[in-house]
Amino acid sequence: MDIRDIPLTTIDGDPATLADYADDVVMVVNVASRCGLTPQYEKLEALQREYGERGFTVLGFPCNQFAGQEPGDADDIKEFCSTTYGISFPLMAKTKVNGRQRHPLYVELTKVADDDGKAGRVKWNFEKFVIQPSGAVQRFRPATQPDAPQVVAAIERGLAERRAA
Repeated sequence: MDIRDIPLTTIDGDPATLADYADDVVMVVNVASRCGLTPQYEKLEALQREYGERGFTVLGFPCNQFAGQEPGDADDIKEFCSTTYGISFPLMAKTKVNGRQRHPLYVELTKVADDDGKAGRVKWNFEKFVIQPSGAVQRFRPATQPDAPQVVAAIERGLAERRAA
């Protein structure tokens, strides 16, 4: 199965897939509201606003697997994201990114190595995967800021690929 065909569920319970964003550059990121890295939401939203109209989408996947840092239900998460960070990008349902019940999307994404050549489990909240229109994936660990030069370069490469297609 192609990564874009893996069934997803939005935070509102609606079905979705990455194919809904097939021509876009997509950043998949596991998010949490009570994490030291939560301020990354601000930079994720800034990327969405800067590049969204050009074919870029952040997809947030709330995850409670790291020290219980996303304990709320869907309404709590939406309220937090809206009022605290003005999030406009799509949020998905709470998702398991590690372990035996890992979501099939993360089964595939965690096969991708980071810049140090290491694949495997998600290390913490705010791990980022930039998926190009071609399907190529680049992985960035949680401490890498959403607006780091290498992340922006990956987004811009994907947007150039999108324009060339």
